[in-house]
Amino acid sequence: MMTHEILKQYFGYDSFRDGQEELISSTLNGQDCLGVMPTGAGKSICFQVPALLFSGITLVISPLISLMKDQVNTLTQSGIKAAFINSSLSDRQTHMAIENAKNGQYKIIYVAPERLESPEFLSFAMQAQISMLTVDEAHCVSQWGQDFRPSYLKIIEFLDKLPTRPIVSAYTATATQQVREDIVRLLQLRSPKILVTGFDRKNLYFKVEKPDNKEAALLSYLSDKTNSSGIVYCATRKAVEEVCQKLTQNGYAASRYHAGLSDKERHDNQEDFLHDRVQIMVATNAFGMGIDKSNVSFVIHYNMPKNIESYYQEAGRAGRDGEPANCLLLYSGQDYRTQLFLIDNNNDVEYPDYETEETLKRQDRKRLMDMTSYCHTFDCLRGYILRYFGEIPEEENCGNCYNCLTIFEKTDITIDAQKILSCVIKSGERYGVNTIIDTLRGSKNEKIIRFNLHKISTYNISTLSDKNLRDIINHLVYHEFLYVTDDKFPILKRGKRAAEVLRQGAAINMTLVKEENKKAAKKPLRNEPVNNDLFNKLKELRMHIANEQKVPAFVIFPDSALVDMCAKLPSNNKEFLTVSGVGEAKLVKYGQQFLEAIANFADTKY
Repeated sequence: MMTHEILKQYFGYDSFRDGQEELISSTLNGQDCLGVMPTGAGKSICFQVPALLFSGITLVISPLISLMKDQVNTLTQSGIKAAFINSSLSDRQTHMAIENAKNGQYKIIYVAPERLESPEFLSFAMQAQISMLTVDEAHCVSQWGQDFRPSYLKIIEFLDKLPTRPIVSAYTATATQQVREDIVRLLQLRSPKILVTGFDRKNLYFKVEKPDNKEAALLSYLSDKTNSSGIVYCATRKAVEEVCQKLTQNGYAASRYHAGLSDKERHDNQEDFLHDRVQIMVATNAFGMGIDKSNVSFVIHYNMPKNIESYYQEAGRAGRDGEPANCLLLYSGQDYRTQLFLIDNNNDVEYPDYETEETLKRQDRKRLMDMTSYCHTFDCLRGYILRYFGEIPEEENCGNCYNCLTIFEKTDITIDAQKILSCVIKSGERYGVNTIIDTLRGSKNEKIIRFNLHKISTYNISTLSDKNLRDIINHLVYHEFLYVTDDKFPILKRGKRAAEVLRQGAAINMTLVKEENKKAAKKPLRNEPVNNDLFNKLKELRMHIANEQKVPAFVIFPDSALVDMCAKLPSNNKEFLTVSGVGEAKLVKYGQQFLEAIANFADTKY
């Protein structure tokens, strides 16, 4: 069977997405692979299709229980024999899964990295025909990645114990050049095919807001999202609790997820979200890596995350079905201080030594500055993200972010910039942003007096507000007139372009909002079904089937498939197979029920 036949028969798609076919071909030719593809680009297809063509088993190393469960549910619904082995199984269930695997009942087995050291699993692996080992979320192997997991370093030890080395493929959504090199080295990939398909998710709309009242901004944003599913990310457990309570008080079906809850409550809350029993999940970054829920139409960051990698991965959980989706970040200066505290007091990562700890934390602080600059830029938000990952945007104006849909005007800030730069220099380049602002505004606080900053010539030289000065400083940092150190207590210093302003008389212009374009003010909507009444009938049928089988509704069919059914109105099996996401297995399982529902609706309609 050819790859296109596999794609259609089991997954219901007529063609591959960008990069999929190239990676699949390399894998089938026996070549190790590293695929860097954004969330929602179809990484799973790249290893699931060849897995069905190999004679042996494919092991998929995955970091999260929820991901494994969703993936195995989806594969099983598509007629593919699969299983998972992780800590959610009892010893008896694990033993049964391994026995079934020994008897050849599975083509794909998802396994947690910690299980690779289990004597029973290792004994099985030593005797099994393993054609491929796939490392999902491969950035977890790198200390330079945003989600380093020491257990991933055990993967190469496991490979070395196997009598025959299988093909090794690795996939991730977010990896800088440094992390990609780390993945290749640490997993010992042999002459790998490396493919970066591009980080652009064109269906995602990006916006950053700096509201005076975040609660009010959140409620305003959600006011027309009563039938939409979404995630609200918060930086701390306390914020999760407060936001979730506020949403429930205002009538939203919301749940919460953070590390302070019991395992059972986290599991139950996640299941409620996946099964559409609640509309909104309010969570810390403990939630979501690998969550395969396809109908998430918005992701809101109530607090700024710690780096671009985390932000793009979390925001990318919206619009996995390819439909238009919204990514909103609500920023305040306190967010930076919160994340800086979390970086310097991180107890979740095991560091081999003090020197490595300091090096990695210094890099985390640098990445936090890059994230902060994103929140302050007036340039294309999509372009900022793409450049961060080393990709050149196709156009300067993406046409689908707030900044590109807003009318700006340039304001001359040369004199204010000179005042700020002079203050930084005259104070000895020894202080952070807050102290420089206090000096410029003539503060009489204890620190200013103690360090004699009230005696320098730039003391009380500015009439601008704290916020305006902070915005200008961020602009000067972004454009390299100023530089912020990555120390535990960041210091503001002159940047490599400072002389252009202080000595060469260069003018500096800063872009400010002149008029909010109506297109930017109006939040983009997901593609609407041709007939809402039929769409709702099909959703009811899907939910009924999902409840009977105790699986999330999107595992039966994603929303995009239901929308396509409404557009095509299939009346027989052949026509039903033309619906996106319908393969032969789902035709056999559900075709008759959905065709009858469509026919009955047409009869009552006409």
